[in-house]
Amino acid sequence: MKFEVRIGVEAERDLESIYDFIVDNDGIDRAGRALDALMRAAESLATSPQRGSRPRELEGTGYSQYRQLVQGPWRIVYRVDGKRVLVTLVADGRRDLRTVLAVRLLDARV
Repeated sequence: MKFEVRIGVEAERDLESIYDFIVDNDGIDRAGRALDALMRAAESLATSPQRGSRPRELEGTGYSQYRQLVQGPWRIVYRVDGKRVLVTLVADGRRDLRTVLAVRLLDARV
């Protein structure tokens, strides 16, 4: 079964911010390669979206539908809904993502 992968509006903004950050710090070529790698990783979810792990920050919250795929230092957080995969967040995995995930996925401020 093949799934349709969609990048949510906020995740698109995340990708734009990541691209801009890398352009400013490492140049346009490296930014392009990083963005391509992130998009390939997201698109790979079309064939096996259940392979991603559950973000540890969401343990015990009741939001078990969210999974993550790690691509380098980046975490791609998504959920599967029927035959669709919705990417909701792309963030630097070296950060403390508890607050980001709470605001973005749980719509709550901690």
